Amino acid sequence: MTEQHWHTRDFDAEATGPMTGVRVLDLSRLVAGNMCSLQLADFGADVVKVEPQPMGDPLRAWKQKGQSTFWKTYGRNKRSIALDFRAEGGLEVLERLMAQADIMIESFRPGTMEKMGLGPDVLAERFPGLILLRVSGFGQTGPYSPRPGFGTLVEGMSGFAHRNGEAGGDPLLPPLALADMIAGLYGANALMMALRSREQTGRGQVVDLSLLEAMVSVLGPEPLDYRLTGTPKPRVGNGSNTSSPRNVYRSKDGHFIAVSASVQNAATRMFNTIGRPDMNTDPRYATNEERIKRREEVDAIVGGWMGERSRDELLEIFERDGITAAPLFSVADIVEDRHFIDREVFVEVPDAELASVPMHSPLPRLSATPGTLRRPAPGYGEHGRMILSEAGYSDAEIDGMVATGLIAAAEEETA
Repeated sequence: MTEQHWHTRDFDAEATGPMTGVRVLDLSRLVAGNMCSLQLADFGADVVKVEPQPMGDPLRAWKQKGQSTFWKTYGRNKRSIALDFRAEGGLEVLERLMAQADIMIESFRPGTMEKMGLGPDVLAERFPGLILLRVSGFGQTGPYSPRPGFGTLVEGMSGFAHRNGEAGGDPLLPPLALADMIAGLYGANALMMALRSREQTGRGQVVDLSLLEAMVSVLGPEPLDYRLTGTPKPRVGNGSNTSSPRNVYRSKDGHFIAVSASVQNAATRMFNTIGRPDMNTDPRYATNEERIKRREEVDAIVGGWMGERSRDELLEIFERDGITAAPLFSVADIVEDRHFIDREVFVEVPDAELASVPMHSPLPRLSATPGTLRRPAPGYGEHGRMILSEAGYSDAEIDGMVATGLIAAAEEETA
């Protein structure tokens, strides 16, 4: 492991942002809901994580060498209360928290909130300004709505995995929580629009966020392409069905470089650089449409030329000639790269268990009201007493909840 070069940044509990004053009650689990509420928390929203007893958000269990790395990243800027809202008195507490919230996020199986007596109709009557984001695998309606909705399932059903993989090989699922991440970003965007609508009407609304539909959206025009051709697009590995040359090529010294000629002048420059200007006028290669038909030929020509040169030599040539190419990086490369360091794509922040940890900076970058790092990911139930006190409960009432196990309070609570 190499020495860390990230810039350091301290948490600032007093920092504010454009979402300051917005209270979010987050009952969701795992990645999609946490990704969504993270966007709001990074820009000042008070996100209260309502975690189930006794283990908390299952995201805490995703560990590396005993450390909850996912939770440290996606739990930042949030507060935690560990509430057994299925126990006697639990729903009463939950409803008291709802009364203070602008937004509530839940990711239960569709129908669960209704069984609890807290369906959208009830909430709209009791809390007319509340915006409810419902995260599920397949949506709140439709034949598949009752199914469990992990991201892996929808990545398979969305058409994405069918398109992903080597030519002639098997379908390939993404190795990351891709569906959840995309859905989380859609969710945050939807909540911004719902808040804007509430400014105009005074009323909240329900956001039905389906991981499947979020994932399907990345397919773009493929349903139209299928209608026109009658055939699903085949897997092409690192190639492309829409442009050529576009692939990952190996250098002489065994490194990989990605090349994308998505527009005609990019292909023209590439062919000039590799000493094949004739390809710019040869009808077999002169247009993108023809190059796609001969993708393997084009890749063999470009890849053959690149395979005779080292990565550093190729990158120097490509930068000189304005070629749209870039090296393939692993995390090990990223931690050493000057652009990532200078832009503070990741920053080093204090951590109670590991002294410090790297995590991505708040996104997107706003010039006047940027995202901030206010607090590290909370311990399980760390802010329970504080949150209940803000909801109007007395110290004696809170002590009673702790004694009965209705809430699990941390030994020490922080602001």
